[in-house]
Amino acid sequence: MTLQKAPWYRTQIVTLVLLAIVAIVVIWAALTGYHAKGEPAIGVGRGIILLVVGFFAGLLGGLIGTGGCSVMLPIIHFWMGFPASLAVGTTLFAVIFTATSGAWGHLVRRNLDRRAALWLGGGGILGVLLGSWLFTFLAKHQALLGLVLGLLFLWPAIRMIWEGIQGFTGKGPGKTEGNEIPGNGWGMALFGFVVGIATGIAGLGGGYALVPGLIYLFSAPVYITMGTSLAVMVPLALVGGLIKLTQGFVSMVAGGILGGGTIIGAQVGAAIIKRLKPHTLKFIFGLYFLYVALKFVLGYFGIRIW
Repeated sequence: MTLQKAPWYRTQIVTLVLLAIVAIVVIWAALTGYHAKGEPAIGVGRGIILLVVGFFAGLLGGLIGTGGCSVMLPIIHFWMGFPASLAVGTTLFAVIFTATSGAWGHLVRRNLDRRAALWLGGGGILGVLLGSWLFTFLAKHQALLGLVLGLLFLWPAIRMIWEGIQGFTGKGPGKTEGNEIPGNGWGMALFGFVVGIATGIAGLGGGYALVPGLIYLFSAPVYITMGTSLAVMVPLALVGGLIKLTQGFVSMVAGGILGGGTIIGAQVGAAIIKRLKPHTLKFIFGLYFLYVALKFVLGYFGIRIW
């Protein structure tokens, strides 16, 4: 007897609910005239750009287990005129929707280790609280905040490029893909705490550190790492994003539009991830992370690159 496939809307109920929440947020912010300090005007043209940026951030995030902040943050800061502190808060707010959508997409496809997600998320929440407190000091120093962001991008960039090259040349470590992440729970909680601090300070969802950290420190299977990373980012982004919202560092309209794009993109990424080789994903995003790191670090010293 052939099993009937469930209607598409049953597997996408979470996606539809998230899109409805995003629509409410954007409409409410637009009607009430909510504006964060330093927020540039957002017309129809900019709204479309934000939606497209969000989609590709979600797509790429769904593929490599990040929330897409590494894509959204430099674009809205460098090319759309958002101050660094506002870009940090806005993209972290958008990651609430990215991570929830992507994690759900990976959960229904069983690309997720629930035990690891709980340990990492628990430690991460505590770290976000501490990092968000430290952020209030860095927010007053935009150039220094940019330097911190750049330095945080360097390690995963170099490591992922190296692992990608090893994969292309056939010299990478041979490892069978499993269904769970090995390692001590308290060790994961400590790692999550450190990532949470960085998330609270830099506003990045944490995937830039979670993905390479789980792969290299805990020998996690690549595909399971992607889904688990997104699941961990849900509480980190929720706590960090809401704190930054209360601090006045979130553009609700921009964050909502970005979030809407990422929700759809994350689902597409989760659906096609196993069609791509892990080392290819590492290499592509390692190059992008390196570019962003150099842009932030060189910008601190007054050197601008496109």
